[in-house]
Amino acid sequence: MSARRGAPRAASALLALALAAALLAGCGGRPTTHHKPGTGHQEATGGNGTLLTARDSTRHRLREVPAAGAPAVRIETRPDSEGGWNVHLLVERFRFTPESTGGAALPGRGHARLLADGRETARAYGPWAHVPAGARTLTARLYADDHTAWAVAGRPVEATVRLGAPPAAGTPTAVPADRTLTITVTGDSVQPPPSRVELKKGERLTLRVTGDRADTLHVHGYDRELPLTPGTTATLTLTLDRTGLFEVETHESGLVLTQLVVR
Repeated sequence: MSARRGAPRAASALLALALAAALLAGCGGRPTTHHKPGTGHQEATGGNGTLLTARDSTRHRLREVPAAGAPAVRIETRPDSEGGWNVHLLVERFRFTPESTGGAALPGRGHARLLADGRETARAYGPWAHVPAGARTLTARLYADDHTAWAVAGRPVEATVRLGAPPAAGTPTAVPADRTLTITVTGDSVQPPPSRVELKKGERLTLRVTGDRADTLHVHGYDRELPLTPGTTATLTLTLDRTGLFEVETHESGLVLTQLVVR
């Protein structure tokens, strides 16, 4: 009798172990969010952003997230001595997760795709990649682990830079000259009137600002601040090591003093 009673108990124990192993294995053995049979990762992870019907240029669906807290990417390129470009992806609120590619879409995780002149040329599962010479533009676009493209306001989260011809090995690179911008603030008037100033990456820029009220100067993107004292010229010098569009404004009065376009 004891042997007969022990057999059902042993079978139950084996069944429990099998179920536990299946749950730990997840979908296809990957440690991801489990979903119902017949439901893809894209549909199962809709809570992590809103899955749109729209697709990007590589035919992947967009996953919409709020602008506040959305991932972001910037690109730095360096000529490779053996040809092409070494690409450095500087991401914010994002982490590369090659170990879970193909799994569920988790906020702020995934990989990038590199598009040369609009055509996909490589995937990046970390901050560094290489692209061959010949392209005129390079775009880096961020994707979730389920291959949906992270998007804000219906547009993919991406960055694009222009590529020139890499210099020949041993060719010295010219150092851009320093630039100075002198700005005067009187009440709500800014002189010269706010405009976009074209600058080169690597250039040193000096801002000389004189105002008639106590305030704080802020250079967006570089997170540099400078206190302003009425009637006194304040000076801020920074090296432009990031490309993009950056606003220079005052905190208290909320005035845009100028916009820096760094290429």
